[in-house]
Amino acid sequence: MKKLFREFTKGLVKENPIFVLVLGMCPTLAVTTTAGNGLGMGAAATVVLLGSNIVISALRKLIPDKVRIPAYITVIAGFVTIVQLLLKAYLPDLDKALGIFIPLIVVNCIILARAEMYASKNGIAGSMADALGMGLGFTAALFIIGSAREIIGSGSFLGMDVFAGALPPATVFILPPGGFLVLGLLMALFNKISKKNPSAKMDCASCPLHCGLNKEVVE
Repeated sequence: MKKLFREFTKGLVKENPIFVLVLGMCPTLAVTTTAGNGLGMGAAATVVLLGSNIVISALRKLIPDKVRIPAYITVIAGFVTIVQLLLKAYLPDLDKALGIFIPLIVVNCIILARAEMYASKNGIAGSMADALGMGLGFTAALFIIGSAREIIGSGSFLGMDVFAGALPPATVFILPPGGFLVLGLLMALFNKISKKNPSAKMDCASCPLHCGLNKEVVE
């Protein structure tokens, strides 16, 4: 249980996909013009990540090594299609706002990285914990970035007026330059806080340079 808890919590802080591993930058900068868009994108990616991790972990001993990447992409694409159809049916406004970035979850480096580096080497329980932690960490980061950009750039939060006209919004923050600025400032703040916490140290399990030094398997 402690191992599962560790696998779950690592994606929230010490191996956060955006602020630490610096993955998934394209949707991070593109869809976070509002907090709602950030939540929607994060939730969609989390569902795909969870589903694909479970299936890939369950089939890891049956998938030939030579075709593992095409197999992973096929599994991921299936879950992305399900999520997109559900959004079109029940949340058409969110689907329209996220646009092409929902289908592009298929090639999101966070999803494929977890499949290759974790789910294909570990049991279902550990893979579920890893997916939930990474997915929630991704969602939280998108929500924080989207909230900052929406409040400063539009003067609103989740569609509600914040400043009541007292301050004019700085519209540059909902434009691409503002996205880079907010991301950089939040990343610097996150890393500064993490350095003060000795436990917030990345281990080898999710290192982008995965060199095979960590042989621990979570079943």
